[in-house]
Amino acid sequence: MRRVFCELTGQELILPDKIERIVSLSPAVTETLYLLGLGKEVVGVTAFDVHPEEVRGKPIIASYNRVSKRKLSDLKPDIIFTVTGYQRDTALELSKLYPTYIIELPASIASIVDMVIKIGIATGKIDESRILSKNLLSSLSNVHDRLHGRVYVEIDLGGPVTFGSYSYITDGLFEIGLNNIFSDHLTEWEKPDFDAVKSANPDYIIYEPKMYRQIKQEVVLHMLRDRGWKGIDSKVLVTPGPYDFLAHHGPSFITTALSWIVANAQKAVKLNE
Repeated sequence: MRRVFCELTGQELILPDKIERIVSLSPAVTETLYLLGLGKEVVGVTAFDVHPEEVRGKPIIASYNRVSKRKLSDLKPDIIFTVTGYQRDTALELSKLYPTYIIELPASIASIVDMVIKIGIATGKIDESRILSKNLLSSLSNVHDRLHGRVYVEIDLGGPVTFGSYSYITDGLFEIGLNNIFSDHLTEWEKPDFDAVKSANPDYIIYEPKMYRQIKQEVVLHMLRDRGWKGIDSKVLVTPGPYDFLAHHGPSFITTALSWIVANAQKAVKLNE
């Protein structure tokens, strides 16, 4: 048996030398587990786990913070992975019943890399996690400061949401050379002030539709113009759907999402062309 300490619960987890049954309540953790070669060991996920494609056939036992205790009991997990934020209370409750390792929601790119290392330690895939983290840092070096300008980001999470200084999204955009117009707001996320966006006149607007919804760029442009943003001289990028893209804080945020922004920024359509 192995002993692994979880800092966020203050508990020492007693885990088997070889973990065979993993429940992941975080899409970011699930993606990481697959990249570490633990896809077969994942026996339960949430309704929002779509990365990688192979995970979409796994048993769904939870939404964001609602977990089927019956299904969880049937699965008999060796370890459960959860995150803080919206899952904090659920995570603390589960930690009284099962070995539960809680990952802090990332406020930076470094936090995503750190998450990979922690998952590797908890699952015994230490060398594999070091290799993955090294590859993530290499991917970052390929997009570092490739762009220049100010950016506004909006994701439909049941309504428009934007991000402040505590967000990995803000930090990731800064890494590629884009300054979030709300980077001085001491928040993770917030409801956007549309008048403030208009006054800021960002160089880029990045819009992400609600998960499972595909929307044409023309529809997004029309929606933004209807806000009274006709005077904004911004280039608009609509993230490829229908799944979470920027809203997903797994390794593919670094390897795929940031690279996609760099590759498509200069081809973006101006809001008022």
